[in-house]
Amino acid sequence: MSLPLMRDRIRLWGKEILFPGLDLHTRCRYRFLSRYFREGPIDTLDAGCGNGALSYAAYRRGNRVLGVTMEPEQVKKDNEYFSFLGTDPGRLKFEVCNLYDLPSIKQMFDQIICSETLEHITRDKLVVQHFYDMLREGGVLHLCCPYSEHPNNKGRICDDETLGWHVRDGYTLESYRALLEPVGFQIVKSAGFGSPLLVKLTNVIQPVLSGKGATFTLPLFLLTWPLQLLDYQDPAVPISLYVQCAKTPRR
Repeated sequence: MSLPLMRDRIRLWGKEILFPGLDLHTRCRYRFLSRYFREGPIDTLDAGCGNGALSYAAYRRGNRVLGVTMEPEQVKKDNEYFSFLGTDPGRLKFEVCNLYDLPSIKQMFDQIICSETLEHITRDKLVVQHFYDMLREGGVLHLCCPYSEHPNNKGRICDDETLGWHVRDGYTLESYRALLEPVGFQIVKSAGFGSPLLVKLTNVIQPVLSGKGATFTLPLFLLTWPLQLLDYQDPAVPISLYVQCAKTPRR
């Protein structure tokens, strides 16, 4: 085996051990949000799939999963990484798609996941309408976004969505309802993710990760691992707010 190939294999094995990465908020959602996913051979869309963590979580529950993002390089990384893990490409695949163009997929789903994505999208009502139209009867939408009342989520918006940053602080349960109910969704469950402990740990680890990279962050990450397991669901003021929405017939 050549040295470059060996280095790639070591890098991928390292990613497998630390999956889904060093970002604590991503790990929180992978741990808690995935518990709400339906099991069995159903069709799932992960809209705004990022590194594919939640797509993989649905895959592990027996789903046939399509993950989409508008970033071609991320799609390439996801397909390569999960192929390395030996996943079935017939049940887990990733494609490039802007969420405004979701109807071009021409497929119906039993379950749609959209995590930490809608706050980046100006025309969120249009995207939610696409979700409704693409769900089969009895389908569910799993929606998770920043909780707009958390201090860390306030005042970080940008009017230009092409820059990839937040165009709104997030959502509350009330603003979720105002967005979802006119389309035909009914919120049936809600949960808050990201305790004060998680925020404090992130404030320690994230500056190191941003400044030095994963190699220098890893020892600190491993040192705090036992504390990460103390993170809990439904704090008084969560970082992210999750809602599970049922598709109801239009009147």
